[in-house]
Amino acid sequence: MNIGIDIEEVKRFNKYVKNKSWLKRVFTEEEISYSLSKKNAIEHLAVRFAAKEAIWKALSTRNKQIIITDISVMNTKNGKPQVYIKNKKCNKIDVSLSHTNKYVAAVAIFF
Repeated sequence: MNIGIDIEEVKRFNKYVKNKSWLKRVFTEEEISYSLSKKNAIEHLAVRFAAKEAIWKALSTRNKQIIITDISVMNTKNGKPQVYIKNKKCNKIDVSLSHTNKYVAAVAIFF
């Protein structure tokens, strides 16, 4: 079992929300669409970034071939975040996300 954690300051992402090329380099179209549809879009983008970092950290000792753009996080119908690696659902990773208007955090467990 490996664990990854990441915390980010939300205000850091203010400049990115309008930079479409940066968004496309880091997030999937689904992640962008979901996050930008929310009232607090910056928090949603920031927490997904933190999740990708936490997942990458949890995986880094096992698979050096995974990069941040291979990882995506989407919510199930009941709101639980689900991890996808290279567009395939990954049931071996659990992720927990949390956000406020100032900070976001994510923890990933690879088992």
